[in-house]
Amino acid sequence: MTEAIATQDEVPHIDVRTLTPAQRHPMIFGTLHSLTPGNSLLITSDHEPRPLQYQLETGLPGKFSWEYLEQGPDVWRVEITRLDAGCDCCCGSH
Repeated sequence: MTEAIATQDEVPHIDVRTLTPAQRHPMIFGTLHSLTPGNSLLITSDHEPRPLQYQLETGLPGKFSWEYLEQGPDVWRVEITRLDAGCDCCCGSH
């Protein structure tokens, strides 16, 4: 089994194809919360990650950018970049 999280030039990469479904979002969000502004996370998936994008946009609006690097049909690759250093909780503080 390959590593779920690897770094290439200091950019973390999560290949969700190597994880169980229950592990995916907790690992992704844990890594996203550890990013400093301007840093990115790369995600590779075997399916369209639209539910993750929706969860990110509704739960943490304006905190991250989303860029497709590859859009299927067999592999999707996304780069998510942290935009600011505001609070990640649900209190609404910035």
